[in-house]
Amino acid sequence: MAKRITSGKREREKLKQTKRQDKQKKKEERLSGGSRSFEDMLAYVDENGVLHTTPQDVKPKEEIDASQIEISVPRQSEIEEEPMSGRVEYFTASKGYGFIKDAAGSEKYFFHITNAPAGIAEGDRVTFELERGTRGMNAVRIVISNK
Repeated sequence: MAKRITSGKREREKLKQTKRQDKQKKKEERLSGGSRSFEDMLAYVDENGVLHTTPQDVKPKEEIDASQIEISVPRQSEIEEEPMSGRVEYFTASKGYGFIKDAAGSEKYFFHITNAPAGIAEGDRVTFELERGTRGMNAVRIVISNK
């Protein structure tokens, strides 16, 4: 039993054959193009990174004083941050943590019992500093102001 060749299959075969012929023609054109010299293969790059086939005129370069170049960000003067004030909004001694609500805004900051003085309780007015923790800003160096 012979396989039947469909019209779609014939068209695909013709397309493959024409691609092979085109590829062979391109190969022959490349090979018959003569020997290319090394100078034909060179490309020249100008100061802006643009490729050219011929060398470009070289302009005199400006002299740059290397001591004038700053490699890093200049140091900022040390700014002393004054402690923030707030009120202990929530505190659980058994779990060992709490939250302080900032007096200036509505932000709440987490604190751990190790950063708080002994005897801290809900409602105490405190002063504290902020430090970045794993989940955001944490209150540290907490001092009870007035009870």
